Amino acid sequence: MRFEDFSFGSIRIDGTTYEHDVVIDRGQIRKRKKKPSKKFRDEFGHTPLSIEEEIPWKCRRLVIGTGTGALPVMEEVKREAQQRKIDLAILPTAEAIKTLQENFAETNAILHHDGLQQPHPREVG
Repeated sequence: MRFEDFSFGSIRIDGTTYEHDVVIDRGQIRKRKKKPSKKFRDEFGHTPLSIEEEIPWKCRRLVIGTGTGALPVMEEVKREAQQRKIDLAILPTAEAIKTLQENFAETNAILHHDGLQQPHPREVG
């Protein structure tokens, strides 16, 4: 998987530009469906990542990119990861991408699109 051309509001992976949050589930990329979490928006000031979303749990490590820190991750998500014995990394998206570039094995990700910086393109996995 190749991460390229990161900028505010978009991310380019394997030659495709995504202008929305993305979920990487066992090498497949899809749009994050955050509608189930919208009901918590008023509580957090931003739509959080909640347990009600389709979180890609089939992994040993789950990396969550929070943009510039704007994406709240609800406590239920953290507890569920702990119960499933999944290593959970919650990082600003630029750092999350660096983490994915270093070691993508058995790792899924949710990347929030705001505030992405531009690291050098590099192959992953």
